[in-house]
Amino acid sequence: MSFSSQTILIIGLAREGRAAAQWLAARGARVIASDLRPPAEDVREELARLGVEVVIGPQTEALLQGVDALAVSPGVPQEIPLLQGARARNLPLTSEPRLFAQACPAPIVGVTGSSGKTTTTTLAARMLQASGRRVWLGGNIGDPLLPRLEDIRSDDRAVMELSSFQLLYWGETAAWSGAPSPWNDPAGVSPHVAAMLNLTPNHLDRHPSMAHYAAAKANILAFQSSDDWAVLNREDAMIGAWARSGRVSISAGDGQPAWAFDIPGQVVTFGFQRPAQGDGSWLEDGWIALRWADETYRVLPVDGVRLRGRHNLANALAATVIAAAAGATPEGMAEALAAFQGVPHRLEEVARIDGVLWVNDSIATAPERALAALRSFQEPIVLLAGGRDKHLPWDAWAEEVHRRVRVVIAFGEARPIIEGALAHRPPGSRLQAFIPTTDLPAAVREAARVARPGEVALLAPGGTSFDAYQDFAARGQHFRELVQALIS
Repeated sequence: MSFSSQTILIIGLAREGRAAAQWLAARGARVIASDLRPPAEDVREELARLGVEVVIGPQTEALLQGVDALAVSPGVPQEIPLLQGARARNLPLTSEPRLFAQACPAPIVGVTGSSGKTTTTTLAARMLQASGRRVWLGGNIGDPLLPRLEDIRSDDRAVMELSSFQLLYWGETAAWSGAPSPWNDPAGVSPHVAAMLNLTPNHLDRHPSMAHYAAAKANILAFQSSDDWAVLNREDAMIGAWARSGRVSISAGDGQPAWAFDIPGQVVTFGFQRPAQGDGSWLEDGWIALRWADETYRVLPVDGVRLRGRHNLANALAATVIAAAAGATPEGMAEALAAFQGVPHRLEEVARIDGVLWVNDSIATAPERALAALRSFQEPIVLLAGGRDKHLPWDAWAEEVHRRVRVVIAFGEARPIIEGALAHRPPGSRLQAFIPTTDLPAAVREAARVARPGEVALLAPGGTSFDAYQDFAARGQHFRELVQALIS
């Protein structure tokens, strides 16, 4: 693929933006890369070697002069004037994951949802590997896959976690039919196997509405063909309705659909109860069961699953169907699932100190996600909660805290929101204390002071990390270090 006649503007020089800039420049494009902050010196030197022009500072519409297309990083807000100006000029908008999807010779497996994406994506990839497939894991986890295109064969599998911010560009494009490839793709892109795990309010600090968020997610299904697979959660309120009707319908809130389309792919489902019809997975007699191609399999006993929590059983059920659609064997599924202990920062057991189990669930960046963490334990809990709020409801979270938590230790920007959410004390509440602190180190010190033997000290913040850390992984790593320091 040659881009020798093209001028491409890269917006954002995080990992995806850098990968897109390097890949496009190596294929002859004139590349301009813009960011508000300068990249690291080694990155700048590599871009300069490839002839990439780096522009640091305000991203004004002047950057669009002479540009044929834009490759946008997922962290770039949709409402900035530069992107509005690009749409007004009918310029194609793309991203590193979409460029990869358009050029990848192997079938792509895509996984999205409001929670459980990383665990499910990783587990499905391992099931395929255990079934003898060569697998490339990426998207919203790991390294960008675009630089690896030359190594990927047609019989491999590319397994991608996809966020709403990435999926925006799998559907949105202003391409025109006469544009040069790959900008002549106005129909959009969807994976061969596309999974929707769940859909609950999330990222409403960046999406203008729930309908906008849901529509971005639905791009994973919208552009499939009849030869593709749509893996849906039949027990999720919104996605279950899509599965039953075979049609995506997203309401704008006034009773009218904001977007609707018939699902092009073949619908298969997962859930805890046996499906009334069609292929899929469920729990039966203590086993993970799978019906596929007129055969029913018992994949693995539930007590052989090493992941904690009912939400992780749902992830295992989803991964089983995803892997089946991508060509895994029941034997490979069972082998991978029996060995899988999870991924970092997701109910990760960090240490047991003086009878207290310390658990890192830094990935819980929304109240709904923290709720799942709370429900994973029967032991009394000392909860470390906080971070930055995403404009999401805390009511259901507060009810569960009063049922399950002995002490809440709040930190970060969301501290007053959390205190307000817990202000109403229902009858029978187990919550004995609310301790406000300034930051995570102070929260860990307080947890070490108040936690008792037999209890769980759980970091499940309910907010993002961006008030104090680069991302949830940096917050989780700091938590690990703080807990380990308690031992020495």
